[in-house]
Amino acid sequence: MAKRYTRIIVQEIRPIHELFRFSLVIFRLRASGTRPQTAARRLCRSIPVSRNRVVVFSHAACYVFLAMQARPRVALLIETSNAYARDLLYGVRAYLREHQSWSIYFGEHGRGDVLPSWLRQWKGDGIIARVEGQAMARVISATRLPVVDVSFGLERSPFPRVATNSQAVSRLAADHLLERGFKHFGFCGDSRYHWSNLRSRFFMDCVRAAGFHCDVFADLGAGARPISWERQIQALSAWVRKLPKPAGIMACYDLRGQQVLEACRRVGVAVPDSVAVIGVHNDELLCDLCDPPLSSVIPNARRAGYEAAALLERRMNGEQVAQQVILLDPIGIATRQSTDVVNLTDARMSQALRFIREHAADGITVDEVLRAVPMSRTVLERRFKRLLNCTPHDQIIRVRIERVKELLASTELTLAQIAERVGFGHAEYMSVAFKRLTGVSPGAFRARNRA
Repeated sequence: MAKRYTRIIVQEIRPIHELFRFSLVIFRLRASGTRPQTAARRLCRSIPVSRNRVVVFSHAACYVFLAMQARPRVALLIETSNAYARDLLYGVRAYLREHQSWSIYFGEHGRGDVLPSWLRQWKGDGIIARVEGQAMARVISATRLPVVDVSFGLERSPFPRVATNSQAVSRLAADHLLERGFKHFGFCGDSRYHWSNLRSRFFMDCVRAAGFHCDVFADLGAGARPISWERQIQALSAWVRKLPKPAGIMACYDLRGQQVLEACRRVGVAVPDSVAVIGVHNDELLCDLCDPPLSSVIPNARRAGYEAAALLERRMNGEQVAQQVILLDPIGIATRQSTDVVNLTDARMSQALRFIREHAADGITVDEVLRAVPMSRTVLERRFKRLLNCTPHDQIIRVRIERVKELLASTELTLAQIAERVGFGHAEYMSVAFKRLTGVSPGAFRARNRA
């Protein structure tokens, strides 16, 4: 198509001086590193507007031709040292596969590394970055390029942001621990990052709303000097030892969760019987390396990367985008051994909840729960209502819906296949139950949460 427009331009701009001037303008604009779209607009302004329809068409052809010649140059300032960041990159890749390709500037680095030296003189078109420090924000702002921030590391960012909804993350983690019958809670964060402080606040709000207290670990890492791993574990060990037990602890991210588990091991606190721990980001390798394996909230990082790429594309095309914040809800929870416990004084309720969690996807009914945990249906209903404020049937549906969310976001299975896999039997029944519990249809949830 580009060759076709070139032929039209050469044929229609017939005067030699016009063709020469056209070529000279192209050369100067491209040599200066100007973006194709900007170059095309300047070129059209440089050629006198004629009423001749052919010349006007030629001007438009020039615009299209130039816009097609070079890919936008985009820097991805995203670390590769953790699963959340890598999933952001997968999301960007998914967007590029569906839309115009970019010329990517990207180097392997970790969280908190010094920004690459080439950035200050770089002649690019846009940046996607995890902005988690004021110094980083200043350097990126100085480029005067369109930028999208894919972190909530700063309380106030000078850029539009796409990030995980920390309130939804904290609510999911709190509900997960409350359902297991805990009455004592703790939060372990990393005060260097605003998203951690948000999760702390929202988690405490959820716990207090349920009528309980939450202890917060006084983070050592807020100062200018880095704190060694050993000192952090020692401080965490002292905190864990003093916590009233049994307790449910939320860690702001999986690495913190691993540290909490190590602290529990050092002070001889049994996990999950005395302390249950849940992290965030579901870094599968890290979670499985933990002893015991760490339960974790599953964010929708790939969707965040996809939305960030779409937002940057709009900004690079000259669209005026407000300083908006796009928050994406988590997909669900990956339950592993660190929270695989039901800590209720009512032993039969604990048995019933464990049976539901393990067999909900098998299509069980309340009658089967009663066969596994013999008691009258009325007594079971009363105990569920008193301890969990729901019926046994509600709990079965809730567990199934959480599994449906995971499959909708992470697989290409049809609704009928998902319904069969999680125990609903029919897609129609599953869709009605899903919308009643979440407020959206399964199709809308998938569209919103897939990259």
